Amino acid sequence: MNQASEVNGAPSATRLFQDCLEAVTPLDRSATSAIQARLDDLTKPQGSLGRLEELALHLALISHHAGRGLAPLVDPARIYTCAADHGVAAQGVSRFPSEVTSQMVRNFLGGGAAINVLTRTAAVQLRVVDVGVAHDDFTTGVPDAAMLLRRKVRPGTADFSLGPAMSETDCAKAVAVGIALADQAADEGVLTVGTGEMGIANTTAATALYCAYLGCAPERITGPGTGLSAQEVRHKAEVIARALSVNTTTLPPAPPLRTLAALGGLEIACLTGLILGCARRKLNIVVDGFISTAAYVAAWKIQPHVADYAFFAHGSAEPGHHIILDQLQARPILDLGMRLGEGTGAALAIPILRAAAAMLNEMASFSTANVTSAPAV
Repeated sequence: MNQASEVNGAPSATRLFQDCLEAVTPLDRSATSAIQARLDDLTKPQGSLGRLEELALHLALISHHAGRGLAPLVDPARIYTCAADHGVAAQGVSRFPSEVTSQMVRNFLGGGAAINVLTRTAAVQLRVVDVGVAHDDFTTGVPDAAMLLRRKVRPGTADFSLGPAMSETDCAKAVAVGIALADQAADEGVLTVGTGEMGIANTTAATALYCAYLGCAPERITGPGTGLSAQEVRHKAEVIARALSVNTTTLPPAPPLRTLAALGGLEIACLTGLILGCARRKLNIVVDGFISTAAYVAAWKIQPHVADYAFFAHGSAEPGHHIILDQLQARPILDLGMRLGEGTGAALAIPILRAAAAMLNEMASFSTANVTSAPAV
């Protein structure tokens, strides 16, 4: 199906979207045997480094497919933390008011948020993207306003419990922003891109997308988000159920982009484009947590080959996330009981990917180290 044909208006965004979809190719796995042979010849019992070996193989296949050789490469690495507001916040689905979105963007630019600390610790670049924050007065006097990329499509979405969150045109524009960010990263030599987000009420939008795309029941996967009580979680699930009912004509089998416009957020749409764009440019994609995985699902529904380039950073403490990961048959790198978002899980997972790449690139083989290997079984 021609997804771009379903977008009304925004011709430049539509063209970028369609060109991106057509350029995403499945991973060339022809080098799998050669990479596996190298892994098995390293000075260790075969398979003894477990998941690290699986990650190294995956990284090496992406590198080979991108024409960078068989050596897996991770750096430079960058996280894009995309921010936007959500109209559904008016339904009381978050403990925090909407203005916290812009306040947290200011905190990012001031260097004081968790994502700042963790990216500094991991030596990962950070960019903050305003794709739909309702206010834009968060840069005055902050230490690093240059970190901010102003890409606002519109100042937040509408309340999707009353109708579509945004038009298909605005959704396409937000997706195009993400695709352009991926191009920017690739053009600047970045090899690994992590996803991050900020937006009050965006767990509500993410949950609605899971329900629509994967057929999940709201009451099964709706979680506490910012710390809701059990009663508040039930209310949140009711709001999501109402949104699904109000927007029933946009649900599958409607095109995935139409569903994203009705139930998503501008930052989720931007991350969807970022994932699609990174797959087109053959970059390693590190998907953060609950909300970022919703963007991944949207991208995957639009173009299934994005799965070949994705690594899932961590299993969120949002109770629905493990249900979703199981459905996707995806195994996260870490499980630390986190549920913050911002890209914090991606910042922690990227050093694990570096270790996997270094293991394959730098360990000696049995023959070069004059170590006797185990006899063949």
